[in-house]
Amino acid sequence: QVQLVESGGGLVQPGGSLRLSCAASGSIFSSATMSWYRQAPGKERELVAQINSGYLTYYADSVKGRFTISRDNAKNTVYLQMSSLKPEDTAVYYCNLRAPPVQGFRAYWGQGTQVTVSS
Repeated sequence: QVQLVESGGGLVQPGGSLRLSCAASGSIFSSATMSWYRQAPGKERELVAQINSGYLTYYADSVKGRFTISRDNAKNTVYLQMSSLKPEDTAVYYCNLRAPPVQGFRAYWGQGTQVTVSS
């Protein structure tokens, strides 16, 4: 059983920065793929950034060059550093953990944290 807790969301002005954190329980974090998704009102949930157990990363085109995903396996935590924020980045951001196939390939979700970019 895995539990995920996001933090770091809030209100920020356009051009500003925020750092989201997601802390995971359990012993499978280091072998799992971690992702950040977001969902804006009236839109489908979309993948924003991803980092696998080998530290390979993926970013949506809309955030490339502005967002950075990282992980600290010693702390069982994944981060999303967001810079040059735009109003269109406003959404609820969700942390996702995907266990490796040998451990069931199950997915777990955090509760979400609100990010609002507005002046």
